Amino acid sequence: MSQPPQTIAYPAPGSRPTGQIPERLAPHVVVLFGATGDLARRKLLPGLTHLSLSSLTPDIEVVATSLEDIDTDKFRDFAHQAVTEFGSRKLDESQWSSFAQRLRYVPQNAGPQALADAVADAEAALGPDVRRLHYLSVPPKAALAVVTMLSDANLVERSVVVMEKPFGTDLQSAIELNDQVHGVFRERQIFRIDHFLGKEAAQNILAFRFANGLFEPIWNRNFIDHVQIDVPETLGLDRRAGFYESTGAFKDMVVTHLFQVMAFVAMEPPTALEPRAISEEKNKVFRSLLPLDPNLVVRGQYAGYRSEEGVASESETETFIALKAGLDNWRWAGVPFYLRTGKRLAEGQRIISIAFKEAPKSMFPAGSGVGTEGPDHLTFDLSDDPKVSLSFYGKRPGPGMKLDKLSMQFSVDETGHAGEVLEAYERLLLDAMRGDHTLFNTAEGIESLWERSTPLLDNPPPVKPYAPGSWGPNAIHQLIAPHAWRLPFERTWREH
Repeated sequence: MSQPPQTIAYPAPGSRPTGQIPERLAPHVVVLFGATGDLARRKLLPGLTHLSLSSLTPDIEVVATSLEDIDTDKFRDFAHQAVTEFGSRKLDESQWSSFAQRLRYVPQNAGPQALADAVADAEAALGPDVRRLHYLSVPPKAALAVVTMLSDANLVERSVVVMEKPFGTDLQSAIELNDQVHGVFRERQIFRIDHFLGKEAAQNILAFRFANGLFEPIWNRNFIDHVQIDVPETLGLDRRAGFYESTGAFKDMVVTHLFQVMAFVAMEPPTALEPRAISEEKNKVFRSLLPLDPNLVVRGQYAGYRSEEGVASESETETFIALKAGLDNWRWAGVPFYLRTGKRLAEGQRIISIAFKEAPKSMFPAGSGVGTEGPDHLTFDLSDDPKVSLSFYGKRPGPGMKLDKLSMQFSVDETGHAGEVLEAYERLLLDAMRGDHTLFNTAEGIESLWERSTPLLDNPPPVKPYAPGSWGPNAIHQLIAPHAWRLPFERTWREH
């Protein structure tokens, strides 16, 4: 259930309560490209407001830039409206005023020198030891122009750059993009963002896997039957036809989101809970991914898509994709991973479901109910209200041996720490300031995924129509047989 906006008791400006920052961070100038765009309005400006007013970050100043020819006062009005409309935490006027004074705006067409001057003014307000975070909330085609502008403005030193997906559209374009960006920034300065991995529930996968003697020994092909990663969306194009026509569901969601989540599920234990070790284990998963077989992929397009503004009348762009993937390594040999995502589907969900192998049924009498409701599952809900559920068979009270499917459920709201949960972009912005690459993608990992995707990109199966509000084309059931998709759930999550 969605939670009402909360009023946060932020510390006084400049104060930093002890014990709440894991290490001392230098003050930061955040240079926000695409500052009047939809992502900035919905996520980045509300997130930066919260981080700035909290004790989590050092002092920050924001230099905003975009193609809009407006001044700082008008941008502050725009930002105030965005934070009021989309912020999950209610601010009073003094709190907003404190953050607003940290906002500057310079039109992108003013050129590199104007941007450099605005950054210099912001750095002067923060004192010595200032670092820079450049956030590229721009279309992929504009990313290289922004990188060049940062180089021309001499803003590369003491900086990190956060880049939005997609990172190329195939192996060759990904290699070229990485080479060009590496011509300006070193790999350790580059943070390729995937907001799915910033979610609390995604990180909880690591805790469940590696901190519990109950799960760690059975997290392999001997006990796990199959895995589902299911991210249906109810939304349509949302005025993104120009982007979506050249991208589609696979490039938009699978390479940059679902495969990243799969790596958290499948990776080997890292040598330490630190960025380099975790990135290396994720990259091993990507290297072990079997090339995608087009015969094990279902592409779909919702009825009416070709009538959308900006969509070609004979478009073959998929708005839905489901696929069967496999990993060629010792832990997961023979275990299928089923991935599904799409637009205009029946529900908006973000589910990881681990299906365990079923026990022998020989001791139970016919009609007992055992085995009739499928295998036991461990389910992670990656929504903004994260939950975990473990299902199992248990005896129905009363005479005889009748079994029902039961579940144990956990919600982060039950921990007493729900108010400490950071939204995904907030967490990732903070990690980038800390130089922590744990939840970000690497050049090697992205190139590995595009390489394994080449057979599908070269020979995509034709798109199949599906009705808006459904779960996709009927062929998805043959794809996963003899198993079944977990969504839609027959049981609802317990209220808390």
